[in-house]
Amino acid sequence: MKLSLRNPPRQSYDEGPLTKVLEEQTVVPTDTFLWAALASIIGSLTLQLLGRQRTSLFVGQWAPTFLLIGVYHKLTKGLGAEHPAGPV
Repeated sequence: MKLSLRNPPRQSYDEGPLTKVLEEQTVVPTDTFLWAALASIIGSLTLQLLGRQRTSLFVGQWAPTFLLIGVYHKLTKGLGAEHPAGPV
């Protein structure tokens, strides 16, 4: 059997029950997370200009979290959650 680095064998993984429930309950467009990150950045800038530095830093740290959740959401929706056999 010849192994190729370009087309590795695909493995199928079953989702856990909690993941299945969360995916069924959270039907959110992926761009929502991008808008939330941008709102966090704008909110942080506004707070900074108003002189509320500590609150500004707190709100500014939300942006990477929103983006990471968006990436996870996109990967799970596009690479396997909708296709039981794995990526197409």
